[in-house]
Amino acid sequence: MRRNEPVNLIEVAKAAGVSKTTASDALRNSGRVSERTRQHVVAVASKLGYSPNPVARSLRMARTGAIGLHLPEVLTRSEYYMSFVFGVVDQAATMDYDVTLLTARHVSSHRFHRVDGVVLGDPLETDTVVHGLLDSPVPAVTCERYTGEAEPAGVVLSDHAAMLDTLLDHLHAQGAGHIAFLASSTVTDWGRTLQSTYLRWCERHGTRPRLREMAFGSPTAIMQDNVRALLNADPEVDALVCAPDGAAAAVLPVLRAAGRTIGGDLLLASCVDSAALTHTDPPITAIDLRPREAGAACAQLLFDVLSGETPKGTVRAQPIGLTERRSTRR
Repeated sequence: MRRNEPVNLIEVAKAAGVSKTTASDALRNSGRVSERTRQHVVAVASKLGYSPNPVARSLRMARTGAIGLHLPEVLTRSEYYMSFVFGVVDQAATMDYDVTLLTARHVSSHRFHRVDGVVLGDPLETDTVVHGLLDSPVPAVTCERYTGEAEPAGVVLSDHAAMLDTLLDHLHAQGAGHIAFLASSTVTDWGRTLQSTYLRWCERHGTRPRLREMAFGSPTAIMQDNVRALLNADPEVDALVCAPDGAAAAVLPVLRAAGRTIGGDLLLASCVDSAALTHTDPPITAIDLRPREAGAACAQLLFDVLSGETPKGTVRAQPIGLTERRSTRR
C-alpha cells in the first residue's frame, strides 16, 4: 500500500535508532555526529524516501547558528527568569546553536536578523521590543500567550488556572475562608489568567474578593505597602496568595509586624516557587512553574518550527506543580 504523506524526520530517526536531533544533525551534516552515524542515517533516509521540507531547507541554508532571547527587563534578576534562560541555553546547545539576548537596541537597528528565530519569555503587551520582534519576519515562540494582536509562530503554555484553583482549594480545605490575592498586572497572559481565576473561584465559593493589583516588576517596598494596607482594611483575611515573584518572602516582615502567625491564623502561598521559599520560617507553599523546563521547551518548539517539522501556530503544554509547605498547614 502506498502512503499519501511524505516520510518525516521523526520516522527517519526511529528507523535509524537515533534521536530526532541526531537525525537532523546527520542529514544537514552539522552538530556533534560521527561520520559513521551520519552515513547510517543518510542511508536509512534514502531507503525510506525521505525528502527534507523545502521551507526547512531554505532556512538551513540561511542558518546563522544563533537564536534570540528576550525577557522583560524589569525582572531579569529574578530566579525564575535566570532558570528560564539556562533552559533555553541548554536546549540550544544540544542543537549546536548560540543564544543572543535581544534588547531595544537590536530591534531598532534590525540586528535581530542575525538570528534564525526568537524566544520571548512572558511577553508584556506594553513591551515595544516584543512588538518589534513579533512584527518581524523572524519566527518567534512565546512562553505563555501574547495578549496583543500579533500571532507568534508557537506558544508553550501551562495551565495556571487549574493550578491556582488547586492552591485555593488547598487553602480552603485548611480552613481559610477569607483569602486575599496580591496580583500581578494583566499586561501578561499569566497575570490576566491568575486574576480571572481568583475572581471566578471567589464567585463559586460565595466569598468577597480581596484583590490588590501590582504593577509588573514592583519593588519590595510597594509590595509591603500593599499588604499592610490590605490587612489594615480587612483584618478578617486569614490567607494570602502572592503572585509576583519574590513577594511572599518580601511581605513576611509586614505580616509578623501585624501580629500574624504564618501557618497559624494566616496561611501564606506564592504563585512562583524559588529556592528562597524553602528556607523561610516557615517554608512557603508555592506553585512550581519549572522555568528551566519551560525555557528548554520554548527553544525546542522554535527549532521544530525552523526545521519545518512543526507547523506555525503550534501550542504545546508545559506541566507545572504545587509544592505544599508548612506555611499553609494548620
